[in-house]
Amino acid sequence: MSEKKVSYNNAVAQLRQIIEEIERGELDVDVLSAKVREAGRLISLCKEKLLKADEEVKKILDELDQ
Repeated sequence: MSEKKVSYNNAVAQLRQIIEEIERGELDVDVLSAKVREAGRLISLCKEKLLKADEEVKKILDELDQ
């Protein structure tokens, strides 16, 4: 997958798909490795988006308290 902007919801959907594929247990070892690598990238992306959203919400709430 290219490094295009991926939405949080799209990343979660992709992660769910990867999990389903892994749980079926029908993946070749090489494909499994690639899927796990992609899952790691998607998890990092989701974590980054969640942290950014959290910071933005805190900033907005701090501004409202002033």
